[in-house]
Amino acid sequence: MTTTITRRTVLAGGIVSAVALTLAACSGNSSGVDGITVDGDTATIKIGATPEPHVTILQWVQDNLAADAGLNLDIVSIDDYDIPNASLSDGSLAANFFQTPNFLEQQNEEKGYDLVAIADVHIEPMGIYTDKGYSSVDEAAAGGTILLNNDPANTARGLKLLESAGLITLDPDVESPTTLDVTENPKKFELVTVDGAQVPVSMADAELAVINGNYALGAGLNPSEDALVLEPSGESPYANQLVVRSADKDNEYLVKLAGLLNSDGLRTYIQETWTDESVIPAF
Repeated sequence: MTTTITRRTVLAGGIVSAVALTLAACSGNSSGVDGITVDGDTATIKIGATPEPHVTILQWVQDNLAADAGLNLDIVSIDDYDIPNASLSDGSLAANFFQTPNFLEQQNEEKGYDLVAIADVHIEPMGIYTDKGYSSVDEAAAGGTILLNNDPANTARGLKLLESAGLITLDPDVESPTTLDVTENPKKFELVTVDGAQVPVSMADAELAVINGNYALGAGLNPSEDALVLEPSGESPYANQLVVRSADKDNEYLVKLAGLLNSDGLRTYIQETWTDESVIPAF
């Protein structure tokens, strides 16, 4: 079963609280780990994930691998980046699958979470897109708007991609840059950060948009064909990871799930499903 939680125009704290209550209401704890229940020989793991491709990958694992491993995945689809770590930290989920190492580090530092990755699963290259018909980022009009994801980790990632494309220069001494760390902006672009899910929706109002791979796929974009510039996938530091609470990292059921998400079967499924390499195995 997959439960879907979508973003609404409500105060963020209210959203997280409401979701936590909803998730907690149907969670059990016979395993000794919040979000995992055991019935006979089967352990049910409640796991939160963003829709595309994360839920798709988890559903394939549920349909093809989980039963033989004695697992059942209760997949919660969440399209708001604020919710999965909050719900994991408070025990409403046993695991989540949506984030990259830089985002996890920022969340742990900023919000005091004690979360850890136990498997690198796949890579989704971030790209620079436009709906203006440009064939190169060099065609973008001076003074125009460039949209970026507004969470700090992805803002930094997006700015680095803009720098690699030759559009801006960043302070080399800053590891996680913000728009304040742009030292050169020859075409005087206006760098605007918005909620990640809104970047592709708002692309019509901008010269360029820097879009995360999952949001590009969700918007019907083909990264390998539609992106003007795409992050190189080889040895990418931005693998999407299976994340759990630090205290649970050695739990036998979560370790089993990590194994399934690093299995030969899943590697083949990813390669055969995303032949355009918009989703690439990270293991």
